[in-house]
Amino acid sequence: MPIFVVHMNYEAYKQLFDEILDNPNPGYPYNNEQYFNYTRLNKSRMRRWDKQLVLDEKLVNRIKEISERQHWIIITEPWCGDAAHIIPFLIRMTEQNDGISYDIQLRDTPPLLIESYLTAGTKSIPKLIVRDMAGNDLFVWGPRPVGAQTLREQLKADQADAEASKVALQNWYNEDRGKSLQEELVRRFLR
Repeated sequence: MPIFVVHMNYEAYKQLFDEILDNPNPGYPYNNEQYFNYTRLNKSRMRRWDKQLVLDEKLVNRIKEISERQHWIIITEPWCGDAAHIIPFLIRMTEQNDGISYDIQLRDTPPLLIESYLTAGTKSIPKLIVRDMAGNDLFVWGPRPVGAQTLREQLKADQADAEASKVALQNWYNEDRGKSLQEELVRRFLR
């Protein structure tokens, strides 16, 4: 069974994937073949984004201009498909300014911070919480870009099956290449 860490950096988060995938008897929910396979796929997606992602110059400049220290909390889980397309971008953003620290927290591991950041009453992830150093929330973003959310809601309304929905969202993220996420965050940082 993997060791779950409440707070972690990106390297520890990626190590968690390896612990899950290398374990012949992974714990819940990874003992479910579907969740296990999501995790394997998401590891591959993150690795691809780590190599290919390009941050928008406007966003990079805005992040570099941030003069007050910030702490970003990213709530996620290895099985989350949306997170695999978003977390690499968020981490790369934090690397643009030494005044930004971050930690990754698992949605389903205490202290269950997600309970304070529900989306329409659900524990939807990933979730980005940007705080000042006094612990005040500056803004919260997530669980996915507006375009992906609109697509998800349309697929649900159309009663698309789970596999068709996963493929459609995967295609959306691949075609968008992080552009929508970055545009949304530029608008947040410009407030």
